[in-house]
Amino acid sequence: MIQEPLPIYKLIVLYMLDRLSYPVSTAQVSEFVVDRGYMNFLTLQQVISELDLAGLVDAQKAHNRTRLRITQEGHDTLSYFEDSISRDLREEICGYLEENGLRMRSEASICSDYRKIAEGEFEARLQAADNGISLVSIQLNVPTEELAIRVCDNWQKHNEEIYQYLTAALL
Repeated sequence: MIQEPLPIYKLIVLYMLDRLSYPVSTAQVSEFVVDRGYMNFLTLQQVISELDLAGLVDAQKAHNRTRLRITQEGHDTLSYFEDSISRDLREEICGYLEENGLRMRSEASICSDYRKIAEGEFEARLQAADNGISLVSIQLNVPTEELAIRVCDNWQKHNEEIYQYLTAALL
């Protein structure tokens, strides 16, 4: 049986999300907390699930990604317990976000998802945004779920080239 994660794990995730003005993926949070040994991936998944159930984070699932954003309740909770996180750890988180913030924002601004709309028809929804402003939004119907998944994966990999091609072709 998995034991209850220490409250500090939850505070670390809340602190990180509180310092960002945009939603980030679980993978982006994992890059910091797992790669630096603060917790393992399974513990992170449990922490995120519990924070979501408690209403402290909003975890939106789309395709193969979960995007996380701190809620007002999460912000309020963090404000009571922020001092429980060591000053060194808070500085490390802020330093990490300062170094990686542009890359994280860029990654977070690309969204893709798909859904079944009829028998033998799936809709892939692709979006690129900058500072919350949509740059491009595409809905593409394909005949199979496999193709919808491939379209979403390729959008994640090639969105810049596709956007550049579209603007060059249309302007």
